[in-house]
Amino acid sequence: MFYLLIVIAAASRFLPHPPNVACVTALGLFAGCYLSGPRAYLVPLAVLAGSDLLGQSLGIPGMGLYSPLAMGFVYAGTVAAVPVGRWVSKRQGKLRVVGGALLASCLFFLVSNLGVWAAGWYPMTLAGLAACFTNAIPFFGYSVVGDLCFSTLLFGAWEWAGAKSSLESRMLASARLR
Repeated sequence: MFYLLIVIAAASRFLPHPPNVACVTALGLFAGCYLSGPRAYLVPLAVLAGSDLLGQSLGIPGMGLYSPLAMGFVYAGTVAAVPVGRWVSKRQGKLRVVGGALLASCLFFLVSNLGVWAAGWYPMTLAGLAACFTNAIPFFGYSVVGDLCFSTLLFGAWEWAGAKSSLESRMLASARLR
C-alpha cells in the first residue's frame, strides 16, 4: 500500500496542474514519517529525478532538465521535507501533518529560490535576491496548496488503510471466537 501511494502520487506529476502544485514535497514528508534511514530520502529524489527525466524525454513543459545549480537547490528543498516528516512522526495531534506541510513548503520556498538566484537568473546583488523571492511569492501559494492537498491525501489514505486493516483484523478475530 505504501509504495502504491508513492506511485500514484508520482503519476500525478504528469496530470495538468498549476505551477508548483506537485506531490514531491508531500512525498518527502510522508517518507520521512514512515521510512527509516536513507530510503526516506530516496523516495522524493527518485520521484523527482524520474519524472524530470521522463518529462524531458516527452517534452512536457515545466518538467525536465535545466540549470544544474538551480535543480540541485530544488532537489535539496524537496528532501528538506524528510527531516520535517521525522519531526511529524514524533508529534501528536490532528494538525501535525498540516504544520509539517506548511514547514516543508517554507523550506522548499527558501532553498529553491536561493538556487534560482544563485544560478544567475537574477542579479547577484541583495536587490536581485529580494526580487527573486518577491517574484516567487505567487508560486509559494501554489506550493502550499499542493503540499497541503497531497499531504492530506497521502497521510489520510495511509491512516484509512491502517484503520480498515485494523477493523478487518478485529472482525476476523471476533468471528473466530464465535
